[in-house]
Amino acid sequence: MAVILYTRPDCPYCDAARRYLDERGDPYEERDISTDPAAEREIAAITGGPLSVPITVEDGDVRVGFPYT
Repeated sequence: MAVILYTRPDCPYCDAARRYLDERGDPYEERDISTDPAAEREIAAITGGPLSVPITVEDGDVRVGFPYT
């Protein structure tokens, strides 16, 4: 399953998450919450709270923020 990466253009942590996934060679689908209302609703449902990015979803594992701990 591909990774889904929720981002915003003005997010430096989103840039870092992209670089990390690129370096790992993982394919990912990027969803920009600033232009995609459906993506914004998806992360609201996932987190149940604030619309903080980046959010990475991989095989049901949800990670909020970057770097990963």
